[in-house]
Amino acid sequence: MDRKDFLKKGLLGTGMFVATASLGNTMKNEIDEIEPLEPIGYNHLPNTDSKIKDNSVIHKADSRGKADHGWLVSNHTFSFANYHNPKRMHFGVLRVLNDDKVEAARGFGTHPHDNMEIISIPLEGDLEHKDSIGNSAIIASGDIQVMSAGTGIMHSEFNKNNDSLVKFLQIWVYPNKRNVTPRYDQITLDKSKSQNQFQQILSPNADDEGVWIHQDAWFHLGNFENNVETNYQIMKKGNGVYAFILKGSAEIEGQKVETRDGFGVWDIADLNIRSTTEGTEILLMEVPMTM
Repeated sequence: MDRKDFLKKGLLGTGMFVATASLGNTMKNEIDEIEPLEPIGYNHLPNTDSKIKDNSVIHKADSRGKADHGWLVSNHTFSFANYHNPKRMHFGVLRVLNDDKVEAARGFGTHPHDNMEIISIPLEGDLEHKDSIGNSAIIASGDIQVMSAGTGIMHSEFNKNNDSLVKFLQIWVYPNKRNVTPRYDQITLDKSKSQNQFQQILSPNADDEGVWIHQDAWFHLGNFENNVETNYQIMKKGNGVYAFILKGSAEIEGQKVETRDGFGVWDIADLNIRSTTEGTEILLMEVPMTM
């Protein structure tokens, strides 16, 4: 299959595309990287080089894969594009956790996805989104965006600003339903709800707080003062939790974690967390460990 036919097919169930373009009048997409994804339906228990107990793993910030394209600097917690580590393929159905920085007026040109739940969380700056089902929007810090790629969708993401970086998390979760109708949604969070507690920002239920996806997953954000203790209760038996430290440091189940570290744990009913610096921000991603 040549490049043109691959684009026409538009399947990201069989590959990952990174397309780049400027915001000028002459946008030209360039496919930089293609990575096969493992088939859905396999055992998603972590196969990792960083297991610290029988039921937990830690991924230090400086152990992540890194891609520097000039216009894009991306740190990959799990295998992605040219970073391939067979021992870091996923955490349960959490397949991708990319920590991205995009230069002013640059971004990802139009590219396809299918059968993946894609969550974008801006941390700084403004990210412009356009897609093939008619959505055009700008998301900024305090927003969360979700896209169910389903049967197939084309979209682009650009740094809206001409003079500053945009920083955001790009997260992919395997769905529990294939070939659904593509959908898009975004909301603005009330940050006061995450002060010294965890605020739900994503769930499987359209009527719950936050956005929703086709998976039995729950995401929570918390912003903590120093030495605040909290307990997170698992929402669904059998799920695991992957904690990503956005800022500061904490102890989670006795494990010390720092800025941009990731810590995953499973076979638990709850999670004990204590912040150890002022202004600690934590993203909790509860996901099924098997399909």
